[in-house]
Amino acid sequence: MMERMGPADWWRVRSVGDGVTWIDEPHVREFYRCNVWHVRGRDRDMLVDSGMGVVSLREWVPLVTERPLEAVASHTHFDHVGCHHEFPCRSCHGAEAHLLRAPTRENTFADKYVTDEIFTALPPEPYVSASYAVKAAPATRLLWDGDVVDLGDRQFEVIHTPGHSPGGIALWEAATGVLFSGDIVYDGELIEGTTAQEQAQYIRSMERLLALPVRVVHGGHFPSYSGEKHRTIIREWLEGKGR
Repeated sequence: MMERMGPADWWRVRSVGDGVTWIDEPHVREFYRCNVWHVRGRDRDMLVDSGMGVVSLREWVPLVTERPLEAVASHTHFDHVGCHHEFPCRSCHGAEAHLLRAPTRENTFADKYVTDEIFTALPPEPYVSASYAVKAAPATRLLWDGDVVDLGDRQFEVIHTPGHSPGGIALWEAATGVLFSGDIVYDGELIEGTTAQEQAQYIRSMERLLALPVRVVHGGHFPSYSGEKHRTIIREWLEGKGR
């Protein structure tokens, strides 16, 4: 039988500079492990994604309770919005608001991916993979392309990046060159939509992100990387699509 971890050992917290803290769940295997990003602002903070929700983020990571905070969903797959219900200020792209409001195992892809095999150690009892589900967390703010998440001294532009999911977004801080890319691009195996429309959307999203003067990328999965690496990843991907 697989070992279970206590809640105090579930989350890992690391500073990566620029007022950004990397929070993740080290007992989830890397391919399935969502990056949760906490960004410090002058007037309030921002949280990009919130993990699986199998252990409370608010209770076990005090950082996220220190200031007023907007919890932004890069998209609504199970591994990214599991703790969103814990935060009073929640935002996502309008195309996926219905999913955050009424998540199911099917529409969050939990039915396809969540088994004991995605863990190296199981969450604390009474967790059971077969009955895992994301809790409803209706958005208090709908985000659209070009909107801004304003932290007082920091402004993050919302870039709609469909292709991986209909309401996928990236968050771009032009003043610092920091990009939170969600699941549209990261330094690992990318999960693309299968329809012709999704493929066309993915290409357009990648082209938009390639045009940005990015300095550092914090993706939805795997470690952060440089702007140079970002441009290499996208150019090679586009070449593979014949672009």
